[in-house]
Amino acid sequence: MYKPTLILGVIGADCHAVGNKIIDHVLTEQGFKIVNLGVMVSQDEFIDAAIETGASAILVSSIYGHGEIDCLGFRGRCIERGLEDMVLYVGGNLVIGKRPFEEVEALFIEMGFDRVFSPSTNLLDVARLLRADIAAAATSAQAA
Repeated sequence: MYKPTLILGVIGADCHAVGNKIIDHVLTEQGFKIVNLGVMVSQDEFIDAAIETGASAILVSSIYGHGEIDCLGFRGRCIERGLEDMVLYVGGNLVIGKRPFEEVEALFIEMGFDRVFSPSTNLLDVARLLRADIAAAATSAQAA
């Protein structure tokens, strides 16, 4: 049975590991192959791992509030490295201060992320969306 490979990690100087391990466990149980880079991961480390493994998606997490800074230019770096069709997800406590989630979501969509998740997102919903988005990206890449 095909198991899509996902690159998972906590970006930037963020060292919060608990949520990362929960995401890894749930998505593994849902039939994905997880390459977990752990904490304090740079954009280039995510991209290098995706290239090396032929990953279907990159899942970026941040809980310390600096995701807005750490994720700037991420999609552009993917494109520069030949990953223009890479499925990009981001989630957690992504910004400093209290902002409506809709505003945070719009900010990260504008940055090029395909999906943006709040800290309280149901991971089974994430798995369902991943399957659909990975299939759509594969179809789009084949059509190109």
